[in-house]
Amino acid sequence: MRRLTVIAVLILTGSLLCAAQGTKISGWRAATEGELKNLLPARAPVQQERIETEMRTASGISNGHGKFVAGVVLITAGYSADGKYSHYFVTQVPLKIANFQLTPGAYVIGWERMEDGLNVKFYEATSGKLLGSVVATLNPAIIRVESFRVWPPGDRQLMQIGRFSFGYQIGD
Repeated sequence: MRRLTVIAVLILTGSLLCAAQGTKISGWRAATEGELKNLLPARAPVQQERIETEMRTASGISNGHGKFVAGVVLITAGYSADGKYSHYFVTQVPLKIANFQLTPGAYVIGWERMEDGLNVKFYEATSGKLLGSVVATLNPAIIRVESFRVWPPGDRQLMQIGRFSFGYQIGD
């Protein structure tokens, strides 16, 4: 019986170490409030306008080596973007979302409610050119409703709008 207990403890310890190493290997973590304030503008350049952002809604991740993926809600009332865009988004690494790629740069996100989720669209921030869309589905594993959240790859590798989420992949 004692031998089985020792074996079980060794297996559990090994599993925990592998899980911890996997998190360290990915290296991505939630960005701090200070990092987000340095990265995201108080007024986001969207086409010919500079739209105010709501910094308390900012969310992002960092690889710990100066690279970030982050977004924030736009306050679009009174701007031409009202109803078309809802979030300002910055990536400093290539991303794959659904069937499209984002290169490092600034983007705006808009979404439309669908019967089974949200149709989330990504646009170039400077031109407004549509780059692609993804369906965000209701995620029962997410219990906290958030305006926007980027989950680190070691956790869920999701982007969240409200209670809806969609996956992403960090490129090379």
